Amino acid sequence: MTAEVRAPLRSDARDNRGRILVIARAAFAAEGLDVPIREIARRAGVGVATVYRHFRTKEALLAEAFAEQLASCRAVVEDGLAAADPWRGFCLVIERLMEVHALDRGFARAFTSQLPGITHFAADRDRTLRLLLRLVRRAKEAGDLRDDFVLEDVSLALMANEGIRAETPELRVAASRRFAALMIQSFRADPVLTPLPPAVRLPLSRVELSRARSSGTRSAP
Repeated sequence: MTAEVRAPLRSDARDNRGRILVIARAAFAAEGLDVPIREIARRAGVGVATVYRHFRTKEALLAEAFAEQLASCRAVVEDGLAAADPWRGFCLVIERLMEVHALDRGFARAFTSQLPGITHFAADRDRTLRLLLRLVRRAKEAGDLRDDFVLEDVSLALMANEGIRAETPELRVAASRRFAALMIQSFRADPVLTPLPPAVRLPLSRVELSRARSSGTRSAP
């Protein structure tokens, strides 16, 4: 197989490429994968043609934007596998996935997204999922993880974790730690009730505020 040889980029081209990646990573993480290339180009202050000059397809841009997050996912799972106790390793993975995801929405999207046509991204993602599956099997064989647990439950937990809204990153992390503890208890074959991390007071949504007002509920002084 012949490797593609790229000519060195000029400084302005390197700057454009870097800015496009920063903008794309933030947009995809915050708004999902459907943000159009035209919008990425507008926010980066370049033309659409410039984006395609650096990234031949949107999928190629997605893959490179999420490369760092996918590597972080793999590192988390590898650390879990290295733990002597499979259950403790599994708990560490859930806790760290939730905590990092609370600070970086792109983390979960990199972990759960499938990008058709990007072979190396799919291969790296599949390797990470195989490592996680190995850890899941070990935890089940040790009798700690419930038998009906499946990998999709991790995706569900991350999707629920994405719904956490808090005023600061620190509060998001604190809330996600408590949520992770709840999830871990639900995943255990023989649940052991242990004290949860402190609860975090989260802001009410507009719908909740409206319902509270209509029912006559008043905030505590």
